[in-house]
Amino acid sequence: MLGLKFETETSWAEVAQNDLQQILTDHAFAEQKAASNAVSIIINYSEETELVQAMSDIAIEEMEHFKMVHDFMVSRGMVLGRDIPNDYAREIRHYFKKTHDRTEALIQRLLLAALIEARSCERFKVFSENIEDQELAQFYRDLMVSEANHYTTFLGFARKFQDRAIVDKKWNGLLEYEAEFMRNRGKQPKVHG
Repeated sequence: MLGLKFETETSWAEVAQNDLQQILTDHAFAEQKAASNAVSIIINYSEETELVQAMSDIAIEEMEHFKMVHDFMVSRGMVLGRDIPNDYAREIRHYFKKTHDRTEALIQRLLLAALIEARSCERFKVFSENIEDQELAQFYRDLMVSEANHYTTFLGFARKFQDRAIVDKKWNGLLEYEAEFMRNRGKQPKVHG
């Protein structure tokens, strides 16, 4: 369904489970960044009414997810830690060459966002299926569905703004690039670590 070219090993779930404070902090900030990205798309492409409406919904939902993660942390006696820079997002951005073409820049942003959501969804699935804490497992199963919906929304809009064959070629190349990068991951308690 997600089309990812590399599957996360279940050993990552143990790494994450062993440092819940860090994985939850990283997750909370990832939700904030996702909301911020949706707002940025609204600001930069405000003339695209359908896109603005969809990004508004995503921004609100991502901030709701942030609150859910933060509330979960508080319920477990944790404090939101400091954000650690996301080398995953920085690395996958390198796949695309910078462009001054507005449409091309939008396609790139939408594909990158789709990939981040797809990988989050996949990681949430792995985590929920491989941890002993049933409350946390259910929490991540519930969030997994939203991430999948966001993934399809971003990919659908990319295909709306450019010929599908062109977009799919870019998407497949990005998936291959990300798979190579992910082969050395899974050792940090981070959503994309």
